[in-house]
Amino acid sequence: ITCENSMADSELSNVIRGDLNQIHRSCERAAGLTRQLLAFSRKQILQPKVLNLNTALAELPHLLSRLVSENIELSISLGDDLGNTLLDQGQLEQIVLNLVVNSRDALPNGGSITIETANAVLDKALAAGPLQVNPGRYVMLAVRDNGIGMDGPTQARIFEPFFTTKGAGKGTGLGLATVYGIVQQNRGSIWVYSEPGRGSVFKIYFPLVNEPVENVFVPASRNEEIRGNETILVVEDQDDLRDAICGTLINAGYSVLAAGSGLEALECLARNPNIVDLILTDVVMPEMGGQDLAKRLVQRGDHTKILYLSGYTEDVLANHGVSGEHPQFLEKPFNRKALLSKIRSILS
Repeated sequence: ITCENSMADSELSNVIRGDLNQIHRSCERAAGLTRQLLAFSRKQILQPKVLNLNTALAELPHLLSRLVSENIELSISLGDDLGNTLLDQGQLEQIVLNLVVNSRDALPNGGSITIETANAVLDKALAAGPLQVNPGRYVMLAVRDNGIGMDGPTQARIFEPFFTTKGAGKGTGLGLATVYGIVQQNRGSIWVYSEPGRGSVFKIYFPLVNEPVENVFVPASRNEEIRGNETILVVEDQDDLRDAICGTLINAGYSVLAAGSGLEALECLARNPNIVDLILTDVVMPEMGGQDLAKRLVQRGDHTKILYLSGYTEDVLANHGVSGEHPQFLEKPFNRKALLSKIRSILS
């Protein structure tokens, strides 16, 4: 957030802007690696929603096209009347990106990658086989390529963390381990078929749910500035992060109050009664955390909306009375757009 705020300064020189850009990219790579480590260890915080894979994948072609070279044909084949499933949108994107990158690396001389969706019914025989799932109705996501393929010993190890067939410096060995961790965390199953010289196909099955897709706030266009004019109280014990969040909100049109702890937040609310529209609070803080703050507010009859922030894993959050699945939760680290979108969705 600090880098994004700084880069928005029109008076920056090109040299400084370039340096900030590099810092920003490095931070995003570090955050991405952390998410991968959490994913394959199944400790990544989930925020699942009922979604339709066809609709969710519609946003990805532009991003995916930047991952593959011109000699690779990338196509998407979406199944008709596809059912819905319960899944974290960000984790779905991680799955597709990692599988496409894996297929791309298996096509050194070009070829084709196809992403498919379909409804699937798994009977007892199929469910009891390599998939090891309960019989029933599923939504399938598949990524196939006509690349170099894999032999049996390689296939047996592809989901191991840090296992890679790539040369030094060309891969972390976390891509497929991340996919496996996410699939398991979302009650899904993954099946792989490959032969040397004949390509590979990864098929993932997620349980179908008979519920409508959840409505989420989406800006009218990708480039639309997300703004507001409400009053927000930011409660964060890390001074630099609190300042960065406050700066982002002020630049987006909000009135901002700030507190370094839950106790400070209560004092601030007492000095400024009935003007705060949203409290944005860290979950884990000295003296009084975000959930304790919320309980104190309820005891006082104050039902101001709250957005929880944290970078801790699900088990730590549970000890503090907050779930990563809470609709009013945003996982750290986050960027400017994610923060402003989440705030707007709550206030709207």
